[in-house]
Amino acid sequence: MNRYLAFFKKEIIEYIRTYKLLIMLIVFAIFGITNPLIAKLLPEIMKNLATDGFVITLPDPTAYDAWTQFFKNATQMGFIVTLILFSGVLSSEYSKGTLINLLTKGLSRTTVILTKYFSMVLVWTICIILCFILTYGYTVYLFPNDITYNLLFSVFCLWMFGLLLLAILMFSATLTKSSYGCLLITGIIVVFFMIIDIIPSIHKYNPISLVTDNMGLIMNSIKVSSLYLANLISVLLSIIFIILSIVVFRKKQL
Repeated sequence: MNRYLAFFKKEIIEYIRTYKLLIMLIVFAIFGITNPLIAKLLPEIMKNLATDGFVITLPDPTAYDAWTQFFKNATQMGFIVTLILFSGVLSSEYSKGTLINLLTKGLSRTTVILTKYFSMVLVWTICIILCFILTYGYTVYLFPNDITYNLLFSVFCLWMFGLLLLAILMFSATLTKSSYGCLLITGIIVVFFMIIDIIPSIHKYNPISLVTDNMGLIMNSIKVSSLYLANLISVLLSIIFIILSIVVFRKKQL
């Protein structure tokens, strides 16, 4: 346990020293502030862009527009930034040779995988909470009379998919010594989820539904219970990918 905590502390300090934590905090803070602002100002911006004889008319903005921006930014640029920053979770250790020294001193390979995964989870959790709090605060201020449904559960689904994505990234990192290869394998698995989502009967089981049905939850057009299975499967897949990561890493030549 002491070795786990020591290595966990080492990971967090490294994220601070390499500015990865700072970058993610800044990116998600910007998203959190701009989500409701974009929703509020977009109609006025489009109106000012209108030229003679061409009128752009948009409906009055609502809280739903702010949360649409939140989920769009989090599932697109948010995930992209997260994956890019964490893509070197093992490849940087390979290039520096630091893992060899640590492993020869008694650190288990299982501890390495678990520590790296949960340190990424901690950073992801802090950033998504920060983004949510900022978006929520500005949305309530700008749209005080609008009502949203199932908001916390909808954000929970987004967070849960992030955990699965990080587990996939961790598994991908054990298969290749390149950060580019890690991103490629992760992307292929995510694309697979997107492709099979074409089949309607699979949608309620597919983890990708956790980041495609968010607005349906907030608008109350999708039942909370419809995403229970997708959440459960995401948890099971996360565990499976972490176990596979440990198995592969134990057999890997450093």
